[in-house]
Amino acid sequence: MKTQHLGFIGGGRVTRILLQAFQNKKIEFDSITVYEPNGETAAGLKKRFPEITSSATPQDSAGQDIVFLAVHPPVMMETLGNIKNAVSEDNVIISLAPKIPIAKMEEMLPARRIVRMIPNATSFINKGYNPVTFNNAFSQEEKKVLMKMLKKAGKTMEVEEKMLEGYAIVSAMLPTYFWFQWKKMEEIAVKTGFSEAEAKKVIGDTLKRSLKLYYKSELSPVEVIDLIPVKPIGEHEAEIEQILETKLLGLYEKIKP
Repeated sequence: MKTQHLGFIGGGRVTRILLQAFQNKKIEFDSITVYEPNGETAAGLKKRFPEITSSATPQDSAGQDIVFLAVHPPVMMETLGNIKNAVSEDNVIISLAPKIPIAKMEEMLPARRIVRMIPNATSFINKGYNPVTFNNAFSQEEKKVLMKMLKKAGKTMEVEEKMLEGYAIVSAMLPTYFWFQWKKMEEIAVKTGFSEAEAKKVIGDTLKRSLKLYYKSELSPVEVIDLIPVKPIGEHEAEIEQILETKLLGLYEKIKP
């Protein structure tokens, strides 16, 4: 399987994350072609990764050996329709979006080998947690070759397709439920006398140790929570839990195939 020419349709966040992951590992390709219709986004990506070639049409990117579909679910079917005549059975197509199953892509495209992947933002530092599903056309050797490349972004594992949307909610989007809280805690720390650098270190180190305590101590969740008697926002916990359940399960229902 050739892996020297990459094409990206969509040049937004997920493309930037994967290109950064490859760059961090100093992986070189014969070419990387990116189609991004937003001029400002395309220019920003080109500035960060000058080695890429900006294509004028999605068909240009669709003709590469490995094609990443980095578009949102609402425009995926339109995108597939636009590129179907530029794709051959030799291309490997990798969808990075939830909701649209492999079966629908097989109906639209002549490509023999189709993959779905739910990427994680931590792939930016090669610490991703990225589930992958292959269609039945892949041989074990072809899977091995492709996984070798994808694993440069972090932990990459083959899963059943029906689990991909669950990974999107529970893993891919997980950091967004907490990052803004960490940022607020840094601001609060500065107001209590810490420098910005000290705040980042104290909070970052404490979070790492808290995760280890919760998942590695063999205590139950109730026992871990009970280790700290004072709970300043305890009266709001039920409300926060309800928000999480309502919003996230509601989103899950929307992105399921």
